[in-house]
Amino acid sequence: MKYNNMKILILLIATFLVTATGCKKTDFAINTNPDDITASTIDYRTVLPSAQTVSATIIDGGSFKFLQNWMGYWARSGSFQDITDEETYTFDNDFNVGVWNNLYSNATNYNFVAQKAKANEAGVYEAIGRIMRSVNFQMLVDVYGNIPYSKAFQGTVNSTPAYDKAENIYKDLLRQCDTAIALLKDPILGAADNNRNLSTNDLIYKGDKTKWIKFANTFKLRLLVHAYRVTSFDIAGEIAIINAEGTGFISSASEEAILNPGYVDTKPTPFYRSYVKTEAGITANLGNLTRANAYSIGPFPGVGTGYYQWNNDPRRTSFYVPAATGNVLRGIPYGELSVAGGPNEGSKTSTVGGPGYIPDGSSSRAWIFTAAESLFLQAEARERNIITGGASAKDLLKQAITSSFVFLKAAYPPIRNVANTADSITFTPEFSADSLIRANATYPDVDYDGVPQGPGLPAGGIYTILSQKWFAMNGINVLETWTDFRRTDVVYGEGGGFAPGPPISFNPGNSRTEIPNRLFYPQNEYNYNATNVAAEGTIKVFPSENITPGSGRIFWDVN
Repeated sequence: MKYNNMKILILLIATFLVTATGCKKTDFAINTNPDDITASTIDYRTVLPSAQTVSATIIDGGSFKFLQNWMGYWARSGSFQDITDEETYTFDNDFNVGVWNNLYSNATNYNFVAQKAKANEAGVYEAIGRIMRSVNFQMLVDVYGNIPYSKAFQGTVNSTPAYDKAENIYKDLLRQCDTAIALLKDPILGAADNNRNLSTNDLIYKGDKTKWIKFANTFKLRLLVHAYRVTSFDIAGEIAIINAEGTGFISSASEEAILNPGYVDTKPTPFYRSYVKTEAGITANLGNLTRANAYSIGPFPGVGTGYYQWNNDPRRTSFYVPAATGNVLRGIPYGELSVAGGPNEGSKTSTVGGPGYIPDGSSSRAWIFTAAESLFLQAEARERNIITGGASAKDLLKQAITSSFVFLKAAYPPIRNVANTADSITFTPEFSADSLIRANATYPDVDYDGVPQGPGLPAGGIYTILSQKWFAMNGINVLETWTDFRRTDVVYGEGGGFAPGPPISFNPGNSRTEIPNRLFYPQNEYNYNATNVAAEGTIKVFPSENITPGSGRIFWDVN
């Protein structure tokens, strides 16, 4: 065991309801025309805060719970029967269709904001609409690959939009951000008189244009890191554009894309509503269903260990709540079938509503883009020479881990500080990466300078960056973890001498030994946009089913 070996809008309401359940099946038309929404019935200024709230709900709520399970963070409670389609990876076109519906619905609302703001010369509103619409499309591409993009939102003018190549969508998202940055810098279109009530309607940055530019640059970096192996991308040229702009990336807590419009018990923060209690004060359905994965948190106290315990990583108590029975941190093997009176019943395993997610309970902030994620992206980009100069990859990694600690309020086990007087000894929690790295010296999953733990196993560097990103993104942005897993050859756990992961489901009906690459297109696309979706060919969702990017692998998956 490693630790022992260490030297110690019109669509908004519908979108919210679908997102809260994560997998509820509803119909959504991707060719909704924003012009059908008139200014007499709704205003872009009031659509923006609602759309931002939904963005947080998509990321923080239940839309991606299945990925939390696939990536080794969470699992089904032993008090429930199996989730067959998810746990055996034998899903169909309507598996978690809420992902498609929610993201397109939210993109529609941001498109409305951007178009109506442009017509009213409200440059900041338009810029925010463009940036956040782009975020939705990036997530859609990362889940589905080719999708309707350039012909979407045209209503009856084009009710069956063609599919754009995912690679081309990514490239256009970069240009959308450039346009947004230009709008934010425009002295006329960005003027306060043209952008009234931003301090209240922009829930994320209160109209702070500099922070929105940093968000746009950081989002562009996410796109470039994902696509860095795709030869048609001019990575150096794109980074040159970011450098020439000069504002930089999200790097501190004050620049994080977080929001809190006044969450309370009756209108709780998205994570709380999805996994703890609803606005009615009853336990959330996903809270009853969801428990810690034994890969992350060991199944039997004192007998086994999870990956967080393996490193003595203090974030485990930020993510997970001790089991009601025994008051211990304990996970359940993903996919294991329930047994009446067995060891994995709900009360005997840890829930996922830890204080790192909801430090202020139902009134906690929601998040869209954290400084930790930005710094992990910067560290990877620096390691791969996508960006040059400035802080080293090693230093950026330390900053990323520290930022994760701060966001989750996860202090490393107290450090003993001895004052000048003999009887004055205090214990001060340390919100930095240094103690974690010292305690895991030479292990590549924590130490950038770590050495291979066996023949053929990875050393530090990029493996450390991606491993620590896995530790940090638990419940924060699991889509990014899944993307990292697919686009690189990282095998979580093996570099630190732990079990290779994420683990495959233990469901006895599962015959698969691999985690899917993507989701199928929704059935509604085959019903109402049949010609265009059929042109995408037979969709294959497993790595072994295809060799080249296309009908199975997302375009950036070129390993």
